[in-house]
This record gives sequence, structure tokens and C-alpha cells, in this order.
Amino acid sequence: MLLPTRATPATEATAAPEGRQDSLPSAEAGERRAQTQRPLPLPVPASPRTPASAPASAPAPGRTGRDPFLDNAKYLAIVLVAVGHAWEPLREGSRTITALYTLVYAFHMPVFALIAGYLSRDFEATPRKLAGLLKRTVLPYVVFETAYTCFTRWSSEDPDRPITLLDPLYLTWFLAALFIWRLTSPLWRTLRHPLPLALTIAALATLSPTDGNDLDLQRVLQFLPYFVLGLCLRPEHFRLLHRREARLLAAPLFVCALLLAYWAVPRMNYAWFFHNDSATALGAPAWSGPIMTLATFGCSVLLTAAFLALVPRDRRWFTTLGAGTLYAYLLHGFIAQAAEHWGWYTSPWLHHPTGVATITLLAAAVITPLCAPAVQHALSRALESPTSSASRN
Repeated sequence: MLLPTRATPATEATAAPEGRQDSLPSAEAGERRAQTQRPLPLPVPASPRTPASAPASAPAPGRTGRDPFLDNAKYLAIVLVAVGHAWEPLREGSRTITALYTLVYAFHMPVFALIAGYLSRDFEATPRKLAGLLKRTVLPYVVFETAYTCFTRWSSEDPDRPITLLDPLYLTWFLAALFIWRLTSPLWRTLRHPLPLALTIAALATLSPTDGNDLDLQRVLQFLPYFVLGLCLRPEHFRLLHRREARLLAAPLFVCALLLAYWAVPRMNYAWFFHNDSATALGAPAWSGPIMTLATFGCSVLLTAAFLALVPRDRRWFTTLGAGTLYAYLLHGFIAQAAEHWGWYTSPWLHHPTGVATITLLAAAVITPLCAPAVQHALSRALESPTSSASRN
């Protein structure tokens, strides 16, 4: 879902232009240089700013220059998004499904926000970068906001809903958020301690009951800390998650989180993890908003780290699908809404374990082809051709 950057040395803080992702360095470059140099009397340690200083186990970039680890993470996260939406109609009366739903919502969108921040580390407000940002966020936002509004009218859920670009409908909020976050990323990079400031802004947002009306600012501001955290990350931080110890701790952490979610279902409002309402809108006192902001941030960061620790680092059959998560995210919403509109969940069988497993597999099966390069290419051409023609004229 997120804008890529070019491969850079592990210690560099910047990412590069669209079309490539950061890839963690390998030792091959250092080995090739060593073979062409004269033998030295004493071994000379590699400089920490050279690729030779990276561990040999670091993932190599793919043939397209993209980091397979990030693409794998995005594909697996978009599958969880689709599964979470498929579980929504099954929550009522099922504590287990609600616990699973809460667990997934605690980290799947933070994963995307964090990766978006990580891939925005070099964004500058140049004409070229701004044009690319408009083409990749604002243009799809206008098209899909209009399409979702028309679909909502047709399905009679809200037949009188006007077409407005100031009130994001359903999934389009993330495009508005991505535009605002990335546009402000140069400012965040100039700050010495950006994350505490982002957390303060998110906490203050929970005190205002009106922020969510325009551009879904409530959600934009409450998810902001995850984006800023991504801006602060470097390749070496991800390498820490690739260590064997991190992978061994990840699965038990998810088990404990699921048990905690099961315990919390009747005791707390899991909508805190949606980050789209103020504290008072959730029926809680205003003073609890900042506290819950910090609590949910801590939970989500731990689960995000555990998720990334389990993501494969090398190329898999689904790696190329990770580059097409944005349009898959936007397209699958029509299927999710149509399923509820046409009553696909009315069968009692679907609310039994076998039915839930079937729904889960179907959600994964539906979202996967939507990530295919052919789908992304067709939609990109359809959306970008009118603007390209207008620019030439």
C-alpha cells in the first residue's frame, strides 16, 4: 500500500525515489572488493558505513530492487485486513470471534502506517515528489470516494448521502491520512523528538469530539504516531526483529495477546483500536483518552513487532503481490459491503467454527488476486491516463 524507496546502505537515514524500496545490505559487495585488493599484513575491519559491515543473513534485494521483506509484510497485512472485514458480521454472540477481531485490529493498520512512514523518510516537497503524491493518493481518493458513495446510495444504506471529499467513506480515510502524513514528513524529520510530539497530538485528539468530521482527522491524528515511528526507523531496527530470539518470542506473544483480548471482550470497548472516535464518543470520560492512547500504542507496537518478526525475509510466491496492496485494499471493500447487503451471512452454518474457517479462507482467496500486478497495472492506467493526457495538453 505504500510508496517504495530505493536500496541504501544500512546506516543511511534516507530512502529514495518512488519505484524502489530500501533493502537490507548483504556482504557480497565487501567480498568482491576483498578479492580485487592486495592482501594486507593485518585484517582491517570494515567501516560501519560500508555494505561489508552487514550480516550475511540480511535479505538481498529482489530483481526489481524492492525489499522482499517489506512486500511480504504488506501482503500478509492486507490479508488480515480482508479477514478482519469478513469477521465483522460474525462478531455478535461470539466472544471468540470478537477476541480474534480485536487482536487483528490492534496491529494490522499500524503495520501499514509504520511501513508508510519508513518509506517516506526521503520525501521532500519538490514538484516531482508532490506530483507523484497527488497521483498516488489524491486521485484514487477522489475516484474511490465517489464510487463508494454511489455504491452506498445504490445499496440503500444511505440513499441520500451526498458526494463530498471532506468526509471519507469506509476505506478511503487511509488515502486522506497517507496524503497528510507524507506531506508533513519533512517537518517531522526536522524535529529532535518527533514521536513524543506525535503521541501528544494523538492523545489530545481523543479529547475533541468534533475532529473526525473533516477528512476523518480523528483517525488521521490517532494513527499519526505509527507513521512517525516508521520515519524514525532504520534498516538495523528491522534486523533486530530477524534475530532468532525475536521470532521465538513472537508466537507466544500473540497467544498471550489473544487470551488477553478474550478476557477483555466483555470488560472494555475494543473500538479504542479503531482510533476513529473521541473518548466521550466511546462512552468514556475525557481524561481516559490520553491514557488509552498510550496503552493502545504500546499494545499495537508490540504486536506489530511480533508480526514483523514472523514475516519471511526472502522471496516467496506472494512477494510480488505485496506491491499491489493499495488498490486491493480499496477494491475489496465493495465485496465486503456487497456481502452484507445481499445477506451472505444469514446462514446459521457460517457462525459455526467450520463456517468461520470457510469465511476466513474465502477472504484470503478474494484479496490475493486483487493484489496481482495485472489488476494494479490496469487500475493505474485507468486512473492516471486522464491526468497524463491533461498534462500533455
